[in-house]
Amino acid sequence: MKNAGKMLVLGTLGFLGAGVLLMGCKSAPELTQANALALIQAKYDQTPAAGAEIVVNEQGLGQGATANLWTRTKVYPNRFWGDFTLTPEGKKALKLRKGGDVIQWYPESPDGKGFSVVVVTVAANHFKAHDLKDIQDETLPGVATAKGVDFSAAVNLDGVPEALVNIAHNPGNRLSTKRHAVFSFENGAWVLHSIE
Repeated sequence: MKNAGKMLVLGTLGFLGAGVLLMGCKSAPELTQANALALIQAKYDQTPAAGAEIVVNEQGLGQGATANLWTRTKVYPNRFWGDFTLTPEGKKALKLRKGGDVIQWYPESPDGKGFSVVVVTVAANHFKAHDLKDIQDETLPGVATAKGVDFSAAVNLDGVPEALVNIAHNPGNRLSTKRHAVFSFENGAWVLHSIE
């Protein structure tokens, strides 16, 4: 009887040990922040590059004129409306979202500081991912192992003239947004499933 009891205990331990070993083989390797960042940035780099939209408020209008990106070509009788035409330097650096080469500055009142226009930089860049938070377990239908992470996606202003970069830092511009990435472990590797 003693031998049978020992055999039962050893058999149970062997079975549990094999189960732990098999579970260890099937578990996913750690998804590090560096790996997650690389997967997110690779996705951004694969998408078509685009110019950054920049809101030009009253302060930015003056900055652009000082930097010779546009010049005032018409003042209306009410003295607070104006047309500003892009200079040759301005045409190289930006385009107007509505098209053409004339910024139509038509605020509702002389102190209409909320009026703005949107320009698009000619320099085409990809978003840059940064500031990853802690990676958390995620539930993803049909996927056994998933992780998620919050991060920031920033507008990349590389190659944009300094004057436009300065205008981009004025109030009304959003240069970074909070995003969430979801990863799944598939075929032995972590893959980016989606960015929300």
